Amino acid sequence: MTHLPFIAASYALGVGIPAWLSVAAALRLGRARRRLAAVDPRQGAQRGRPRGVGPEGGMPHAPAGGVQHESGPA
Repeated sequence: MTHLPFIAASYALGVGIPAWLSVAAALRLGRARRRLAAVDPRQGAQRGRPRGVGPEGGMPHAPAGGVQHESGPA
């Protein structure tokens, strides 16, 4: 008897189980984000903003007069 069915089953399980866990985790993450957005009103305002950008659209801790380079004022 050949071992091909056992090898095929092991590959199917080796690909199928991680794929199933990945889909379940992605669905759980989406559900958790929706629940958090319903509880925390700040989440909706921050979704479209890139990381590190403050609410005014500039950098969060930028100096008031603009950025000065090492060589001095521009």
